[in-house]
Amino acid sequence: MGRLTLLKLLTLGVFPTIIVIGLMAYFILPDTHTQEDNHQVEEHASSTNQQELPFVRQKVIGKSVEGRDITAVTFGSGDTHLLFIGGMHGGYEWNTSLLAYDMIEQFTQTQEILPNDISVTIVPSLNPDGLFAATGLEGHFEYEDVPSPSTRVAKGRFNANEVDLNRNFDCKWSSESSWRGKKVSAGTAVFSEPEAKALRDLIGEIRPKAVVFWHSKANNVYASECEEGVLPETLTLMNTYADAAGYGKVEKFDAYPITGDAEGWLASIGIPAVTVELQSAERTEWTRNLAGVKAVLQLYTSLEEQE
Repeated sequence: MGRLTLLKLLTLGVFPTIIVIGLMAYFILPDTHTQEDNHQVEEHASSTNQQELPFVRQKVIGKSVEGRDITAVTFGSGDTHLLFIGGMHGGYEWNTSLLAYDMIEQFTQTQEILPNDISVTIVPSLNPDGLFAATGLEGHFEYEDVPSPSTRVAKGRFNANEVDLNRNFDCKWSSESSWRGKKVSAGTAVFSEPEAKALRDLIGEIRPKAVVFWHSKANNVYASECEEGVLPETLTLMNTYADAAGYGKVEKFDAYPITGDAEGWLASIGIPAVTVELQSAERTEWTRNLAGVKAVLQLYTSLEEQE
């Protein structure tokens, strides 16, 4: 069983947590169990640093309304942490979860693309209930598993409480917001939804230097802002991803009023965040987005070197 197979089993929830930990240790950590090496192992353990952690680590960061796991997969152990998120709008934007799962496979198979000073965390499906409602899919999936790729199911955009998760964060929040001119529920309070709480708590734990959300479809990269406007670092992040991936650039979303969006909340707490809107609703645009991710990795490696 290789790392990729193990990863798919992890995302499917096949193994209990304690077995998963043991399996990952078996495949990733060196063999140090012989008795004559005990003293050496103890010395090694006392000097273990971040760079000696397993390269791939998975964690359940929360549960959806209907009790599905919300998982985050982390690669590397550098001090600079970057966060990528798919599936905010569940099955309505299932291709963003597929892109995230593909990106997880890429980092698992090609570890050398991650600089030593960078850690990357990917949340492939922030709204697993919405994904299931529209597609019947749970956990890791492939394009061939999607029953009707060309059909967009609007109810899959919302969580099981019929809340638009990207209206439930702490930036200009209101209990009622809008989506393409339609009124949508933003929850009963800021972070009232378990999926939004899971992301909030993850942000508090890892304190990422930057966050990228994958959405579809508009063929643009959007900067984020709240009450204080767009952070300069956000514009750099937007330009870097858009230039590498060939998407358009939009400094301020003004197609219709939005309140309570996750990107705006991140801006309000000083974390650069962008929304990457894929051109298609049924493709991952893999080559473009891999180029965008690599460019962001290089950007933050360069910034670390300058510091």
